Amino acid sequence: MSDKQVRAQYTREFKLEAVRQVRAGQAIAVVAKVLGIPKASLGNWVRLSSKGELNDVGSADKATKVSPEQMEIARLRAENARLRMERDIAKKAGGVLRAGHAARYAWIDQMKYRYPVSVSCGVLEVSASGYFNWLRRREDGHGRSGPGRLYSDEALLAHIRAIHAEVKGEYGWPRMHKELVARGIRVGKDRVRKLMQQHGIKAKTKRKFVVTTDSRHSLPVAPDLVQRRFNPEAPNQLWSGDITYIQTDEGWLYLAAVIDLFSRQVVGWSLQSHMQASLVKDALTMALWRRRPPPGLIFHSDRGSQYCSHEVQGALKDWGMRSSMSRKGNCWDNAPTESFWGRLKTASVHGCKFATREQAGQAVMDWMAFYNHRRLHSSLGYLSPMQYEQRWYEAQRKKAA
Repeated sequence: MSDKQVRAQYTREFKLEAVRQVRAGQAIAVVAKVLGIPKASLGNWVRLSSKGELNDVGSADKATKVSPEQMEIARLRAENARLRMERDIAKKAGGVLRAGHAARYAWIDQMKYRYPVSVSCGVLEVSASGYFNWLRRREDGHGRSGPGRLYSDEALLAHIRAIHAEVKGEYGWPRMHKELVARGIRVGKDRVRKLMQQHGIKAKTKRKFVVTTDSRHSLPVAPDLVQRRFNPEAPNQLWSGDITYIQTDEGWLYLAAVIDLFSRQVVGWSLQSHMQASLVKDALTMALWRRRPPPGLIFHSDRGSQYCSHEVQGALKDWGMRSSMSRKGNCWDNAPTESFWGRLKTASVHGCKFATREQAGQAVMDWMAFYNHRRLHSSLGYLSPMQYEQRWYEAQRKKAA
């Protein structure tokens, strides 16, 4: 027997399955990545299939030849990629599972260029045929009388419900309208407002602020350098910080966050089972290493003992940062951070029961990722913190060119 490597080929069934996924509406690049095959080979299979000439085992399709070991590696790679994709879909679309089928179809449609329709349908427990029937009904309902009539009320409502579930009820009609437009859905503000009002879809309301700061200590207090001027002209000029807590069956989970007030982006955080000074220092350390700010940055906080501690004040001094503190008992002196806590707890904490600190921490980190990358802010021109900052840096590069 020859000692040359024995070579095998993808079976015809494997090729047909890959082609079927492409014809189901998936991009060739997406299917190729999931199945672990070259895009060129998949494109060739699609062309041959359309002519009824898709090759079987033993054909001359040399581009698809692999060893048995490589075939197994490709299969495992595809299986792992699919599992990761299913996990990501479940995490991003968790709220949509509690909505109706139309909202799930709308979410699948919005994400079809990121995730294969067949995979999304499986995770969201709907059939692919149901999705395509919904898609046809939506297209049949299209009007051509002007902007905002590209979707029937039923189709538009499905998109609204999907977004509402995705953002965990955070958006009222103004933000919902901006989100729809950002996703390429042409619709007027009044139509969005009326549909949401008619169907009882509204933003969750934030609860009343509760004071958590313990300022009963004899440590030195820094002056208020900010005086409620919360709009710096560039990133890394003014940061703010605060601590909040989340109840779990294991006990309290404490979160310290650092926010760049230029873009309202969370630049550092720490989650611990205690509320000692190291909680704050860890959050600041993350922000420092992520942002590398120039000397002179102002860090604004309340008068809590953690922020006044020698550990935190010494670190700020070593890092070239200036400490600023709000007046005693006045939450409005740190309003942006208090507002951030309200949004976080409304979206991911209130109404939820966490068995473990780890479970609560994961919910918080998921929401902070959404907040930084995707949540639209009216004060930022309905951009996310990341988008707002990226546009600022792009503008600076153009000025310097």
